[in-house]
Amino acid sequence: MASYEFTVHVTTQYLEEQSDPDHSNYVFAYAIKIKNTGTVAAQLISRHWVITDANNHIEEVRGLGVVGNQPLLQPGEQYEYTSGMSMATPQGSMAGEYFCVAEDGEQFVAKIPEFVLSLPRTLH
Repeated sequence: MASYEFTVHVTTQYLEEQSDPDHSNYVFAYAIKIKNTGTVAAQLISRHWVITDANNHIEEVRGLGVVGNQPLLQPGEQYEYTSGMSMATPQGSMAGEYFCVAEDGEQFVAKIPEFVLSLPRTLH
């Protein structure tokens, strides 16, 4: 029986050199690995992000593909990309989903688990 699943893993990094805390601008990079853990080749078509900052300001972002691509993944293949975003607070979170279509026409959603964007802890 066919299964349709992408597994998503995220790592984050605070970009101190691009941030300007004096003007409430905190910049983060995130690296994403998307692996086709299903049994059918499938293509990532679009994305939907929900970004929440520490003031509970929510921003939603929708768009085609990821970083200009709509990768087609065979079972077991993975695709990696890095992107970034800025927000007005030093902490926040992102979560979302990728909308995918398998080569047999089946549509499915790959959840992006919530991850935290935060300044690294510093010791004084």
